[in-house]
Amino acid sequence: MSVCLDAFALLAWLQDEPGADLVEDALQQAAEGSEYQCFLSTINLGEVYYRLFRLRGMDDADSFWEDAHKGVLPVTLVVPTPTRVREAARLKAKYPIAYADAFAAQLAQEKQVPLLTGDPELKALEQAGELTLAWLNS
Repeated sequence: MSVCLDAFALLAWLQDEPGADLVEDALQQAAEGSEYQCFLSTINLGEVYYRLFRLRGMDDADSFWEDAHKGVLPVTLVVPTPTRVREAARLKAKYPIAYADAFAAQLAQEKQVPLLTGDPELKALEQAGELTLAWLNS
């Protein structure tokens, strides 16, 4: 089974926080070339980029960005189309979540895969039956 990653998951992995091992496992499975994929919205990639820029500087942020685009980081990047933007906006309108998180949730819905996260804001979507979450801290 594939997963969708949000910025929370990637930042936990990059900073070796609780749950980093679960993200590492998912990335390793995706790197093995099996049918397993780690989907990532470019909106969420941008969120990781700006946080890395603030924490570690532009060079580290740029390196991460390039690794994601060149396939060094084994993620399947998904660009937001007008339909994806509308669906993410609908989720944001219905639930008290960050706008960037709505893109991760929308992508998980679209691909019908769990969203790997530790962000407690997203629990409301799981409770409403909108998507399945795979928790970093469980």
